[in-house]
Amino acid sequence: MTAKIAYDDIEVGTELPAQTFPVTRAALVQYAGASGDFNPIHWNEKFAREVGLPDVIAHGMFTMAEAIRVVTDWVGDPGAVVEYGVRFTKPVVVPNDDQGATVEVSAKVAAKLDDNTVRVDLVATSAGQKVLGMSRAVVRLA
Repeated sequence: MTAKIAYDDIEVGTELPAQTFPVTRAALVQYAGASGDFNPIHWNEKFAREVGLPDVIAHGMFTMAEAIRVVTDWVGDPGAVVEYGVRFTKPVVVPNDDQGATVEVSAKVAAKLDDNTVRVDLVATSAGQKVLGMSRAVVRLA
């Protein structure tokens, strides 16, 4: 696969389509199984509260992975992501109900770089709070 977006067609400030991702307890259990991260703060409400959390929280890497989907969906090729990094600023609290939580992600092209690459800055929030800081990806375009 290759990027479907042409470097010459993109300008600084280009906004990527925003997306909202649901986060349920079931998704956290599935992620724990796939990742091998069975820390009880991600599935055991009693334990999470005992260690001072408001409730079960999503895995940081799960949140990070959901956020980058805005970029990979836009560019059309996950392999086009050259670099990606974030700081975890707030946890995504996932209540034990039929709705769970959501992570809202927006992104825009912040800089055009060399070698047909662009830097994309992402904003990820949940329950009105920013959950990822310094969220940036470098993407190679066509």
